[in-house]
Amino acid sequence: MNTIKSRAEEHLQHIASQRSDIRSINPLEAADDVELLAQIGYKQELNRHYSTLQVFGIAYSIMGLLPSICSTIAFGLESGPAGFVWGWLVAGIFIFCTGVSLTILGSAIPTSGGLYYYTNYYAPDSVRVPLSFLVGCSNSLGLCGGICSISYGFAVEVLSAVYISQDGNFEITNAKCYGIFAACVVSNIIICCLTTKHTATLQSVSIFFNSFIIVLFLIAVPIGAAKHGFNNGSYMFGDMENFRDWSPGWSFMLSWMPAIWTIGAYDSVIHCSEEAKHAQRAIPWGILGSISVCWVVGWFIVIVCVACIKNGDTLASLDSPAGNPMAQIIYDALGKEWAVAFMALIAVGQYLMSCSIVIAASRQIWAFARDDGLPFLHNYVKYVDPKIKVPVRATIFSGVFSLILGLLVLINGSAGSGALFSSAVASNLLSWGVPILLVMLPTGRNRFVPGVFHLGEKVSFCVNLVTFLWIVYVIVMSMFPDTKVVDKNSMNYTCVINMSIWSFSLLYYYVYGYKFYSGPKSNLDVLDGNSVEFHNMDEVLEKKS
Repeated sequence: MNTIKSRAEEHLQHIASQRSDIRSINPLEAADDVELLAQIGYKQELNRHYSTLQVFGIAYSIMGLLPSICSTIAFGLESGPAGFVWGWLVAGIFIFCTGVSLTILGSAIPTSGGLYYYTNYYAPDSVRVPLSFLVGCSNSLGLCGGICSISYGFAVEVLSAVYISQDGNFEITNAKCYGIFAACVVSNIIICCLTTKHTATLQSVSIFFNSFIIVLFLIAVPIGAAKHGFNNGSYMFGDMENFRDWSPGWSFMLSWMPAIWTIGAYDSVIHCSEEAKHAQRAIPWGILGSISVCWVVGWFIVIVCVACIKNGDTLASLDSPAGNPMAQIIYDALGKEWAVAFMALIAVGQYLMSCSIVIAASRQIWAFARDDGLPFLHNYVKYVDPKIKVPVRATIFSGVFSLILGLLVLINGSAGSGALFSSAVASNLLSWGVPILLVMLPTGRNRFVPGVFHLGEKVSFCVNLVTFLWIVYVIVMSMFPDTKVVDKNSMNYTCVINMSIWSFSLLYYYVYGYKFYSGPKSNLDVLDGNSVEFHNMDEVLEKKS
């Protein structure tokens, strides 16, 4: 162990001695996206086909408002209708702060590597490489966890529709759930290996489709629910029931998770920034626009849901034999045929969500492999086909890893699915929180040069501080089980999954990974056409000139 430690320390000393080789980035001096990317240290390998609207569509599609609420509504209703309504509103405030912090970072350095690149750039010399490696692994895990949880939600919605159509003469099993989950992931891989132009068009389709089902829901369900009457305001905004064995206060806080999970993965905008036109301006619109729309519109959806719960019987909706409270609400309001149709539409929206997050995850994994960070397979995964300019191997890797991670559902249905949801939240939040903390510290503040979006030094610092404290709180909250009585079925396996991945990442780095990963590397070409890696960006630009 001492030998390993001494080798790692020698390597870190070498890296620290190269600190001057990291070129200062000034985004406002770049003439265009390609020049800024070269300033960051990379050549343009992917096609820039994403318009600002389609960049917005990436995050908006992944959030998939109505399908996401459908997947997580049970978490919210366990603190009663008022807990669900006010939990969404309160959580949205802090989520927006987090989006502002990421927008400040993303508009300054728009690169697919995103969070681990910022960690390496703003961290002190002694920790920047291992810390950026940890963040790269955590962000990759979080996005793959997102693929799992979204695809699992798709499977549940499909099975709920089948259950209703068969009048309950259908058994929902873990095996059937995993089978549909796997089919979703495999077909996502195939679709996301298409050209950037096709996947960009998919975002436009997703924006339209998700907006359509939201409007349809907000109109049709209240009209149908009018026959049995709406719940009164005191029930909707004041009834803080508690269907957990935790205290009412903590149960209310746990019911913030639907908003946290739904209005999430907006770092996907940053991961797709190397395919975006006018990336510095597209990133703020993509992140803050998607958060704002989903926060406000999502609140109205939540209100409609609790208003239309039949006879104000929250427990009956939670214990719905269809396996999903949203399916029960729609069934009670519109009847069997409409419920099946609605759940089918929601499942299609969920499927589009899964396509979008596979795109985001593949770009993060590809960028990490490009810098030789992905454990074991970096040389294979970082390849980009020069004809279609899509990271096909990274797309396949993200899908296969998600299929393996999703086996939790097959092993332990409810506990496994809860772990997938919480794991995506915890891993992504760690990867967001580290660079946000670093940019507040002296080393980070000295190196930070704002991009197009910035609120000024003092306001930005305050927002970042609120964001960091919120992130620490939510990571802890996401590790809690849904009940005090913990057994193999109620255990929250998030702590096991995340702690194992985080520990393994650091162990791998100090034992073996340090030989390959030394932080982000330039892959700019010199004039003779030979692709050569340079840590010194000034040297690259001098050779090109």
